[in-house]
Amino acid sequence: MAERDPPDAKRRPSRRLAMTGAGLAGLGGLAALVGRKADRGSGGHDAYFLALSQALAAARVAQPSLIIDKTKLDANISAVREITEPAHLPVRVVVKSLPAIDLIDHVAAGLKTDRFMVFNGAMLDEMTRRRPEADILMGKPLPTLQSVAFFDAHDPKATLGPQWLIDTPERLRALAAAAQAKGAKARVNFEIDVGLHRGGFSDPALLRQVLIEARVNPHLQIAGLMGYDPHIPKTPNPSSAFGASQKAYAAAKRVLAEVVGADIAHMTLNSAGSPTFALHAEGTEANEVSIGSAFVKPGDFDLKTLVRCRAAAYIATPVIKALERTQIPSLEALSGVMGALDPNTERAFFIYGGHWLAKPLSPPGLQYNDLFGRSSNQEMLTGSRRVNLKPDDYVFLRPNQSEAVLFQFGDLLVYEGGKISERWPTFPVSA
Repeated sequence: MAERDPPDAKRRPSRRLAMTGAGLAGLGGLAALVGRKADRGSGGHDAYFLALSQALAAARVAQPSLIIDKTKLDANISAVREITEPAHLPVRVVVKSLPAIDLIDHVAAGLKTDRFMVFNGAMLDEMTRRRPEADILMGKPLPTLQSVAFFDAHDPKATLGPQWLIDTPERLRALAAAAQAKGAKARVNFEIDVGLHRGGFSDPALLRQVLIEARVNPHLQIAGLMGYDPHIPKTPNPSSAFGASQKAYAAAKRVLAEVVGADIAHMTLNSAGSPTFALHAEGTEANEVSIGSAFVKPGDFDLKTLVRCRAAAYIATPVIKALERTQIPSLEALSGVMGALDPNTERAFFIYGGHWLAKPLSPPGLQYNDLFGRSSNQEMLTGSRRVNLKPDDYVFLRPNQSEAVLFQFGDLLVYEGGKISERWPTFPVSA
């Protein structure tokens, strides 16, 4: 005869269940010990993002999109102009941070500038084709093959040509050879290290040597200097760091003036960047500043030096799934405890796309889940039960940066006057 279970067997928990229960009880005790995290949920979107949601729905936007708020963009252009104009500092627009020709044109028109900074061969070709008379400064040295390709593609008599950035004697000689082979004359600008320590000339003697070499080469024309200094606001003593960078720039200017034997005020003496242009407006060795990201102000640019600029770029994407409970594969039994530790993990929302360099912004209280991981297909965001979202609602994220991110969504959608008013195509994707 088969052995029967004791009468209370069905009421007695299994050893595994008992251990799990004890573990959960222990975690519950831990939650009480460490304290419950604050619930950051506060319902749905505020009035601004509710209106933006309505504009997107009216435009039938049903996929991840990059939104440019034109009113905020214009306010940022005005803020930059109000800072730079009294200091008589022309602005060079950084193309990689604003990679759409309509966006670039809008910013350049607002600043009355035809100066641009370009960082790769593809954008150099595009900007040269569209703006053959524009003054283009390369923001980084390019491989020799890209300069050769440029000389092959563009008639040197039909374009001003870029200021090629030179960081070593070897690069100068390679560019000179490429220009000579095409019967062209290349403008050259010399990258100087003013404290970032990412290459460029730091030794005045070496800078003098390459400047002399460039001066005597019939295929080269010395155009100026470039000293990039975005490190300054993040140093322990920004004032001291800025002073040191200015000292290094002044030393390089003295060498340049001695070699060319003339007034260098007409040359390109470029510096700054979005994090530091306001510092230069208070006094600088440069005679122009480069600015890009400040016009749309992504999250990485929440700096004291940019308090007058406002976020003007957002990612919008629909909610695909809204679940009442967050469950992590193989850890389903811990869902309640995780919610007890952090109420912002109680619900799960899966969005259209994801894994962008961005942070959830609206509705408030959304966050990524490290245990579940990231996804470019259906990103999981979690929130408390106070987060009011359902499928087909929009979630808004704020990009950490503008370069690269603005390429990922097709046309930029321009938000103005309560509607999606324009679509600005981006440049062809390039690194």
